[in-house]
Amino acid sequence: GSFKRLVEVGRVVLITRGSDAGQIATIVDIVDHNRAIIDGPTTSVARQQISFKDVVLTDLVVKRLPRDVSGKVLAKYLEKQQVVEAWQKTAWAKKLEARKRRANMTDFDRFKLMRLRKQQRSVVDRQVALLKKERA
Repeated sequence: GSFKRLVEVGRVVLITRGSDAGQIATIVDIVDHNRAIIDGPTTSVARQQISFKDVVLTDLVVKRLPRDVSGKVLAKYLEKQQVVEAWQKTAWAKKLEARKRRANMTDFDRFKLMRLRKQQRSVVDRQVALLKKERA
């Protein structure tokens, strides 16, 4: 079908609201069509009931995860299938990390970044000019 991300036991979700916002967790049980029970033993997210409005489904799924599994067993599944590492490799996670890093920059950090970008631009411009000169 057209939907790639289904709500299912084992689906990894990104929490968007609340105290755990920005963390990932795994759906361990589905309460009804509005809520699920999530747990994140490796990302320090406590087991809780959460509304689907407060999470975003990711492409990652923990394979063959039984329903209502305990935190210890879930941690073993996550470790064995390297879910957290897989999440950190996604472009989505890298973008969130870069956004956090940029938000924590000081004025001096922004200044240093500007200087480095200027240096890089001058090197690239020089090389482009050389290539244009060779072609002409």
